[in-house]
Amino acid sequence: MALNKQIWVSQLKENFYPERNFLTKVTDFTSDVDANTLHIASSGIDPKVLINNNTYPINIVEREDQDNQIPLDVFDTENTVVRHVEEAEYNYGKLESVIRQHRSTLQTSTAQKAIHAFAPLNDSDDTPLVEASGEVINGRKRIRFADILNLKEKFDNALVPLEERYLVLHPTHVTDLMLEDLQLFKDLTEIREGEPIKFAGFGTFQFPYMPKYTRTGPDAPLTKADFGIESKNESIVSVAFQKSEVMKADGTIDMFARIDDPEERGTIVGFQKRFIAMPIRNKGIGAIISVDESTNASASPKTRTVSESPTQATDTYQSRNISENELEE
Repeated sequence: MALNKQIWVSQLKENFYPERNFLTKVTDFTSDVDANTLHIASSGIDPKVLINNNTYPINIVEREDQDNQIPLDVFDTENTVVRHVEEAEYNYGKLESVIRQHRSTLQTSTAQKAIHAFAPLNDSDDTPLVEASGEVINGRKRIRFADILNLKEKFDNALVPLEERYLVLHPTHVTDLMLEDLQLFKDLTEIREGEPIKFAGFGTFQFPYMPKYTRTGPDAPLTKADFGIESKNESIVSVAFQKSEVMKADGTIDMFARIDDPEERGTIVGFQKRFIAMPIRNKGIGAIISVDESTNASASPKTRTVSESPTQATDTYQSRNISENELEE
């Protein structure tokens, strides 16, 4: 019997963005994808507003749009050997057990790339970076609720819409906030009707694979490390965004298979997903950062493959809203 790839791909797509994934809260540009390329029209200048105008005719300005073409990133899973592949297709449990590993890896990898893209490159009025202000622990400062309020004020000053702001917390920052005020933290992470209760205007998620920030010296500005680059710096980062200022787009999901491999005595399968996520106009994004000053000055970057962290992820580490059940004393 031939391998029915449609069954496998359909199963992989099922619930790819679960409710507790922060990517459910970004603007979806998938409808603008053609042949795994995102087409975004950059609009011309905004029209001027005339107040109490008494001059006619009113000036006519032609709007010129340009089509920006952005190829989607390619995410490949490592191959898996499946024994008795025909039996798996007819047994939902066995099929799901194989698919789960690939789905989990792709979910984590795409989310990791997205949150890195959403994090500001450096500090500006439109892309604020807030340094944590709590007590020093292991060379870094803990995050405080006051830091979230500080970020909220900076978003307000940048005229970022109040609605649909979200904060993706690093798990270590989650611990910091729980230690500061457990009851307040429980209140802000409560979920009602599928939406997290907001604190300082931010709905809250949690995700462990966050970008890193470094500085060349004590008074130097913080800058975001490149994606796929790891250093000795142990900065803890939480990233904030406003929904209308960030986007994601999905392309194809393809399955590759070697049927009845004689050496493995099984079928070898792997998946490839096309995806991209990024800020729309580099505004309405921010971060709260706990920099480890003990290692920051001597940080020496080293390269790593992107798959090192995601392939170790399990469902437990998928990005998610923080449920109150997780916070039992």
